[in-house]
This record gives sequence, structure tokens and C-alpha cells, in this order.
Amino acid sequence: MKRCMIVDGSSVIRKVARRILEGPDMVVIDAGHGGEALAMCTAQMPDIIVVDNALPDMTGLEFITRAMTIDADRRPEIVLCMSQLDIGTIMRAKRAGARGHLLKPFDRPQLLERFRQLQMAA
Repeated sequence: MKRCMIVDGSSVIRKVARRILEGPDMVVIDAGHGGEALAMCTAQMPDIIVVDNALPDMTGLEFITRAMTIDADRRPEIVLCMSQLDIGTIMRAKRAGARGHLLKPFDRPQLLERFRQLQMAA
């Protein structure tokens, strides 16, 4: 079973993503702050992380950089979630270890398509 973490300051975004993704093949956990999410990653690294670019306590790029330094059995697939398209931020996130990006607000088809693309690339 895959483990997915949603890291976003908005409880609504976390709830919507959980409802879309959670099922028999995926368990979804969430965090409202980057520090909380990093602690959870240290305890058990999820397979996939969807992280907002503007967390209350750090940027998405800071989170990605720190998450990729955690000593874990595997590296997570990370998707940066943004409210505005910013190619520079996307490129920096990819250099730090992100596999892609997603624009907010997202809907069920967009989120599921991004996850399908991650699975095909793996």
C-alpha cells in the first residue's frame, strides 16, 4: 500500500486531496506545517508528497530540500503545489528533487492524472 502525505496550510485543501486519493491502495496522511511534515517524514518517509509552495513556516522549496536530506530507505516522489505558475520556482524545485508540479485549485481529474504520471515515470 502506498503512503501519500499532503502538506498544506489549508485544512480544506488537505481534506479535498485526502477524499480524492484515499482508497484501498493508498493511505493519506497530512500536515499543516513544514516542520510537522518533516518530523513525520523522519519517522516514516511516505512514497509520495504533495507540498504547497507557501507553507506557514517555510517555502515548498525549503521543504523539498530538507526532505531530500532525510536518511530514509527510499526517496519520495514530490509534487509542488502552486497557486500561480512560476517556471523559475518549478525548475528550482525539480533541481531540489521534485518530480512535478500541480496548480491550485485542482480537481479530481487533475490530481489523479498527476498521480498516474508519477506512477508511469517510476
